[in-house]
Amino acid sequence: MRVAQISIRNFRGIRDGTLLLPNHAVLVGDNNIGKSTVLEAIDLVLGPERLARRPSIDEHDFHAGDYLDLEGKPVPIEIEVVVVGLGEDQIVYFKDHLEWWKESTQKLLDSPPAEATDELDVVAALRVRFRGLYEAEDDDFSAETYFASPKKDDGSLDPFRTRDKRICGFLYLRTLRTGSRALSLERGSLLDVILRLEEKQLRMWEEILEQLRVLPVAENPEIGITEVLANVQTAVRDFVPMEWASNPHMRVSDLTRETLRKTLTVFIATGAKRLNGADYSAPFHHQGTGTINTLVLALLSIIADLKSNVIFAMEEPETAIPPHAQKRIIKSVCGKSAQALFTSHSPYVLEEFPPEQVVVLTRHDGTLQGFPACLPPAVKPKKYKEEFRKRFCEVVLARHVLVAEGRTEYDAFPEAARRLHELDPGGFRSLEAMGVAVIDAETDSQIAPLCAHFRKLGKTICAVYDKQSPTQKAEIEAVADHSFEGPGHGFENTLLDGTAESALRRFAKRLIDSDEWPNHLVSQKPTPAVDLVALKASLKQYLKWAKGKGGAADLLSDCSQAEMPQYVVDVLAKLNETFDSNQAKLAQAPLSQSTSQPAVAPKSEVEPTPSEQSSLMAAVKASATKVVSADVTSQAPKGSDTSK
Repeated sequence: MRVAQISIRNFRGIRDGTLLLPNHAVLVGDNNIGKSTVLEAIDLVLGPERLARRPSIDEHDFHAGDYLDLEGKPVPIEIEVVVVGLGEDQIVYFKDHLEWWKESTQKLLDSPPAEATDELDVVAALRVRFRGLYEAEDDDFSAETYFASPKKDDGSLDPFRTRDKRICGFLYLRTLRTGSRALSLERGSLLDVILRLEEKQLRMWEEILEQLRVLPVAENPEIGITEVLANVQTAVRDFVPMEWASNPHMRVSDLTRETLRKTLTVFIATGAKRLNGADYSAPFHHQGTGTINTLVLALLSIIADLKSNVIFAMEEPETAIPPHAQKRIIKSVCGKSAQALFTSHSPYVLEEFPPEQVVVLTRHDGTLQGFPACLPPAVKPKKYKEEFRKRFCEVVLARHVLVAEGRTEYDAFPEAARRLHELDPGGFRSLEAMGVAVIDAETDSQIAPLCAHFRKLGKTICAVYDKQSPTQKAEIEAVADHSFEGPGHGFENTLLDGTAESALRRFAKRLIDSDEWPNHLVSQKPTPAVDLVALKASLKQYLKWAKGKGGAADLLSDCSQAEMPQYVVDVLAKLNETFDSNQAKLAQAPLSQSTSQPAVAPKSEVEPTPSEQSSLMAAVKASATKVVSADVTSQAPKGSDTSK
């Protein structure tokens, strides 16, 4: 099964929005764009234990904090999810609430004829909703989930209960993965869930209690505690009958099942040896962040194996995990789930997905949109995969894009922006600080197609290029939000003609003194006495040779603002003006809640039953080894977990 469509209204940073999701997907976009909010919205609808948390929603879960309109009426949070790919058992279970989804149009069938359901691209679908709002009578927030179809005669809808959600099987791994509940035996922890799914019905708790009831604690008279307790009993008998407060003694905890659930802790080898040669183990929360992440993922992997047809959502799988392990995590999760949903900023994660499974999110004035990345124009799938990490990834993840005509512009403008920021921090910012990613179009004929492609993904597009014909210039301006045409043909010429003579001579001297001048251009090596025309001719040959080595960037990195080409300074000044204006608008807008955390710490998603743990740790270790080729031991224990 999989989530085919999700619609969100008035939830955190999203005023409204509808997304179509493929079989597997990675959600990408700038920070605070709404990636985590989408997964949290799915969890509100499908998470079995999500509504058991109190409060399920709070004031900050409403868009801009508005849970009442100007007339004092409640403004609800509304989320609708369409689930398709149901298994036979699920179709039978949900038979009274099924609708039909047409894959070719990505829409629900909303009218007869009935024979349309027999078409090959029409599949059974389940549409469920979440609704949360402020209840004035209780002065609190209510939250409920229900089937969207069919409506009863009175207009009401059947509730979508916890047992129904367990049939769907939604697993959600958030960014904050301390393992504080996952690796304990508290009710609802991942260990407890696994024991329930494996249907372990041994008398674990009673056996542990029997062992602890007879375990002597501090009974050696030399310790002194027994003497103190005896004195307490004697003193008490001065006031009450003998049978009161009789025989005080020490025991481990209060010997109840609930206390044991909270007290029992998983210990893991640290890799260190004690003085007697024995392995030293420490509580799991003393392990490294990457180890804890891997253990939590391993537990969820076991649950995915035990259940069937699950939807697995995971935020930032790259957190504290090396690149090779990130790739194995992606392959493992996708292989074990009917649908895997990720959020990520890692190129190593993104390159594991075909472009149509990379969903680029944008949000304007609270309206969320998502677009499949698709292949850029004139780029073959093989080349896209080969060049994704070094050429396309940064652009896909950024909010603003600068399309540079060639490699020289690609190198020169970022370096010039950094240099101007060093010289005038108040007047200029680096492209990175403005959220601008640069892509090399490689030729002027690809500028307009690339601008059009990334503009469709909701990016703000800027373009820098040499002087073009009127037709080409018009094509670029039609698809770029901001276009900057150079004063002449060839950026090297623009660079050399616009840079001050003092900077050119200083640059040439540095190349010669550092022995960086290429041997094949030794006949054109400039001397201190060479005139300006000859100097420019020599440096032009050098810049052409150093096109792929950042020669233009090296020249600009040593210039003052007055020495830089005016064209370069003007372009960067315009970009600063444009994006400073955007930042000012954002600063005046209501604070986005797209990544705000729930008021109550996240808990596990599935209801527990007590059982035994003896056979579990071997399964955890085996699963962790499959997911990441690394031992769960860490080289040095870290501090205790303070983030519970």
